[in-house]
Amino acid sequence: MIDRQTIDRIHAATDIVDVVKEFVTLRKAGVNFKGLCPFHDEKTPSFVVSPSKQLYKCFSCGKGGGAVHFVMEHEQMSYPEALKWLGKKYGIEVEERELSDEERKAESERESMFVLNEWACQYFSDTLHNHVDGIAVGMAYFRSRGFRDDIIRKFGLGFSLPARDALARTAREKGYKDEYLEKTGLCYRTDDGRLLDRYHGRVIFPVHTVSGKVVAFGGRTLSTDKKVAKYVNSPESEIYHKSNELYGIYFAKHAMVKQNRCFLVEGYTDVISMHQSGIENVVASSGTSLTTGQIRLLHRFTPNITVLYDGDSAGIKASLRGIDMLLSEGMNIKVVLLPDGEDPDSFARSHNATAFQEYIEQHQVDFIRFKTDLLMRDAANDPIKRATLVQDIVKSIAAIPDAIVRQMYVRECATMMNVGEPLILNEIRKLRKGQQQGAPTAAEEEKPTPAEQDSSMLENLNTSKAEREERLLISLVVRYGERPMYAASELSEGEENISVVEFVHSELQNDGLQLRTPLYRRVLEEAMAEVPNPDFQAQNYFINHHDSELSRLAAEVAEDKYQLSRYHFKQQKVVKDEERLAELAPRLVNDYKYFVVREEMASLLRELARPEVAADTEHYLELMNRYRDLANVAKCFAQVLGDRVVSLG
Repeated sequence: MIDRQTIDRIHAATDIVDVVKEFVTLRKAGVNFKGLCPFHDEKTPSFVVSPSKQLYKCFSCGKGGGAVHFVMEHEQMSYPEALKWLGKKYGIEVEERELSDEERKAESERESMFVLNEWACQYFSDTLHNHVDGIAVGMAYFRSRGFRDDIIRKFGLGFSLPARDALARTAREKGYKDEYLEKTGLCYRTDDGRLLDRYHGRVIFPVHTVSGKVVAFGGRTLSTDKKVAKYVNSPESEIYHKSNELYGIYFAKHAMVKQNRCFLVEGYTDVISMHQSGIENVVASSGTSLTTGQIRLLHRFTPNITVLYDGDSAGIKASLRGIDMLLSEGMNIKVVLLPDGEDPDSFARSHNATAFQEYIEQHQVDFIRFKTDLLMRDAANDPIKRATLVQDIVKSIAAIPDAIVRQMYVRECATMMNVGEPLILNEIRKLRKGQQQGAPTAAEEEKPTPAEQDSSMLENLNTSKAEREERLLISLVVRYGERPMYAASELSEGEENISVVEFVHSELQNDGLQLRTPLYRRVLEEAMAEVPNPDFQAQNYFINHHDSELSRLAAEVAEDKYQLSRYHFKQQKVVKDEERLAELAPRLVNDYKYFVVREEMASLLRELARPEVAADTEHYLELMNRYRDLANVAKCFAQVLGDRVVSLG
């Protein structure tokens, strides 16, 4: 864990223009710098870096934040990794808390395994390029697949000598311990105690983590003996968990972010051939079913996945379950079926990037339609098979978390399968509520009435208005949270000042109010926790926050979002926000309270309009009294607030 003092030193030393210039060509534009956004394709610069605010912002794709967040986003690093990167750049030693003896031992072992894997990767590569057997056998194989030398070096491809203990002997000579040769899976121990190479006589495909460390290897045999396994892969270890890794992710991450799409294929050579043809945003599941960990790793870069299949229908059906998992994680899935006899490897070798991309654009279909078409072929006119098909498709649609997307697929599939929408919706409702908890009641399955739908629409509208009001409050907290509310001249003798965040927090708490948006609520709570720290500066704290969601929010609200009324412009003198916090903070808090009061009044009116409420005289009078009380409060607020001075820009 990196201590706070070190983090503060890194933030103080970091110049965002200096950092961004390592990745983007910037040109002076007034007080700021402009360039082409590194996170999406554009021809007109919309990416702005502000030296005074130490912020970057793309006004096209919306990405923004501080220097740490830029490194995290561009290099796909974690918060600690980005801090270490910046620390190294500015010559600041990153100090971390003292580890326990057990933690230190585990960290030492992990580091030893990474070091050994890096050495092994270089050993296999040297053997491929410089050893007579490597050139004659390994290099001949890769060139027969059409791989260029630059691509072979880029992916770190290699060759393991046929001798059963060639790597083991060399590693021992270099001082590497048998313990780590076994733990990494590079070697294994026989029953008679010999240490043998796992990949002898095979071409080697190193597996890299998202940050570029070598965690595992895949070895392909060149033997024609069918009794010999075609591929041998590293076993699970302390540094390698197959369910969390994807082949090619390290080489694909920047292209995935920039193009906002990822191609998913099956094998090592598929990735390499597509990369060589110019399509770099591609990863492989390495012949295994997708796991939740792999899907979430992909989701860090893009929610849009295109799965490439060859013509093997049996293989396609076996992988459909993994696609359902992608849907359940909120991914947008499209499928491309390659021509008969082609796989991504062979198709990439016979087409350039433009032709490959054109084929994909012309032939990709969304996954639900693809799955429906695929299964409908088998169902034909058999009613039992068609019923099974409907259930299978419904399971996939039910996995989609977004209600609007689900509804669109329901409508499309109802037409394709000639099944009524209500039936599909009913089955989806059952699946999503969880049949393990018992069948839903008739009331639960009942379709919402028009009145209920109208009420739901009103609730959504009010939620949107509440979010806008809350965002203004959070803008104030982020920009000026640590500032004192009043000038010294405005305080009575002995009266203590209060910070902006303390004022906002106490005003809401006194009226029993809580911000509804979880992210905004978290900002307010963290600011309250940090305010006793004399060095706390809300804007810097949140812009450089380790949570990218908070950092992005802070970057957005740090821009000028307040618009002064015409009255202020008529007076010629424009007063800055920080000079009128004693006026601005109460007004924004009262705006929010006024909204809450009016929202409750509207809710009461809807309740009073219900016939069953009107029939209950006592309850009706109780609600009427509550409404009158709120109307008086609203009137007071309206008088206090007068003309609007602040609005969302």
